Amino acid sequence: MDKALMDKVLRLLGMRYATVPLMLVAVAALYGAASFSRPGEASEGGRDAPVTHAVMVCPGHEGGRLAIQSLPQKRGGGRVDMTPTKGGSPLASMTSSGQGWGKDTESGEDSYTLRATGAIAGGLDAEQTTHWSGGPDRGLAGARCATPGTDLWFMGPGPVAADELDLYLTNVDAQPASVDLTALSGEGPLDTTEGRGTPVEPYTTRIIKIGASAEGLGDIVKTATDLALRVHATSGRVAASLRVRIGEKKGIEWLPQSAEPATSLLVPGVPGGSGKRRLLVSVPGEADAQIRVQVITADGAFAPQGQDVLDAPGKTVTSVALDGALSGKTAAVRLVADRPVLAGFAADRGADVAYGAATPPLRASGPGVVADNRFDSSIVLTAPAGAATVQVSTMNAQGGAPQEIKIPAGRTVETKLTAPGGNAGGDTAFGAVITPKPGSAPVYASRTLSTGKGDDYLFTVLPIVPAPTTLHLPDTADSQTALTPG
Repeated sequence: MDKALMDKVLRLLGMRYATVPLMLVAVAALYGAASFSRPGEASEGGRDAPVTHAVMVCPGHEGGRLAIQSLPQKRGGGRVDMTPTKGGSPLASMTSSGQGWGKDTESGEDSYTLRATGAIAGGLDAEQTTHWSGGPDRGLAGARCATPGTDLWFMGPGPVAADELDLYLTNVDAQPASVDLTALSGEGPLDTTEGRGTPVEPYTTRIIKIGASAEGLGDIVKTATDLALRVHATSGRVAASLRVRIGEKKGIEWLPQSAEPATSLLVPGVPGGSGKRRLLVSVPGEADAQIRVQVITADGAFAPQGQDVLDAPGKTVTSVALDGALSGKTAAVRLVADRPVLAGFAADRGADVAYGAATPPLRASGPGVVADNRFDSSIVLTAPAGAATVQVSTMNAQGGAPQEIKIPAGRTVETKLTAPGGNAGGDTAFGAVITPKPGSAPVYASRTLSTGKGDDYLFTVLPIVPAPTTLHLPDTADSQTALTPG
């Protein structure tokens, strides 16, 4: 090789490899800085941070009462606004902790979105209730305003047992969402390609008629007496509410969202009195489930005769009559399964229907909050594993009225709620907060509203879930992948 050419090659190679030590020094410096700013490995505990943002959707459209209750707390600050989802002036704004608000709305074309920021967002509750004393939709119905999510379940009647099933899907974000619907029935999965890829545009609510449209799973779902409906957002997220109309003058209701499938569940608040009571269990997996069932009343906990072990087929909804086991008593149902299941109940009494779902227990750090207590209002509390004590505080514009309630181990207790000032049985809403005392065993709760007697009796049941006041934030660990190109 020519000597001059050789010299050029050697100079080029020298320049190229001379940069390698410089690159290594730079990487070491960056990694060292990262190590000083976040030293060591991630710890297992993480940390809890207060909730400072909340979004909920009240389905609206048919009118009814909207109610909000904020949690009394020492930390102040923040703001709550309830506005039409499509935009417009707020119906309500709140800035004080412990404050409540209620307003009757007319039938319209929009849902309502609640947005909260600051400390007031922690433990916030919002509800929509409707009361029709006559007409084809006679009934008392209530729903907790829904939190947007990506994987949601509902259990209740299918089109065979209901005149109308209307699913309200709301997109609260600036990006479009896409939703797949699937369903299980008493006969097994309802396999169809319909109900897939349903778009929900930003800041809009879309009403899907189950069994009466292609988006609502089409004709195949019309054969279902009982239904487990899954709402899965494949892009974005949606808030979902499901309205049931059983038949003319036979009652209306909003189905509560089911807790995610689990092997241990408790369904609180099965109402007492006359009428039918059914336990609904769904197995979302392929394999069959074996489930131990226990009923918990004011008299104690026991396995229903002949129903202590339930064999539930996979990919189905199984219905179990509870009338004989309950004998008209208020109760909760505890289930322990060998694989994850969903659980709830269906009840009818007088001229109305009500539905319940399994819930997580209340906690001192996440108490139960209910915003719209009126008419004859009561809470049902169950302590399946040990004795518990809760403080129940009712509150309105005139102030608060706390009381302490003890729940013996393995018992269910029902207590009437009365607004501060003694306004029992009226139509003026008041809030309630249920807080377990330190050292209490797990407590599960629901709220029942009712009005009327005999054939004119109307009622609704609201499962009470822990109001989120804190978020658990996992610790992070150092990673060199942040410093290397993908």
